Amino acid sequence: MFAIELIQSILLIISAILMIISAIGFLTLDKNMNNLIYARIHIVGVFDVAFIIAMIGLQQYLLAGIYLVIAPFTAHAIANAFYNSEDKVNNLKNKEVEVESSDDENPFVHNINKVKEMENKSDESNEDSIKFSISTLEISEDE
Repeated sequence: MFAIELIQSILLIISAILMIISAIGFLTLDKNMNNLIYARIHIVGVFDVAFIIAMIGLQQYLLAGIYLVIAPFTAHAIANAFYNSEDKVNNLKNKEVEVESSDDENPFVHNINKVKEMENKSDESNEDSIKFSISTLEISEDE
């Protein structure tokens, strides 16, 4: 009985040390560094391991197993969502591309400066009304 309590205590001490080290690392990260979100996710992985060790030490094996399976998926989902939506440094698809000239034949391509100018222009007569536009495409069936 004493050996089991000793092992549990050792596991809880190891998990506490891991949590303290990762908390210090998490708080001392430079806020202006590139890829900060990825560094934070990496450090939170140490928290995950410490939590799993603590749950094993507390004899919560099912919770530790579930967390062991779910934690990598959530970390991947967060990193993937950031990469696909906001990461302009690493994801080339997210870099802003400005169209230099408008294509008169294509009604869907406009100069970005012209669009911003149209958005900023205030029309006094329609100031209180809701502004919207509808584009239609007519398709004729030639048989």
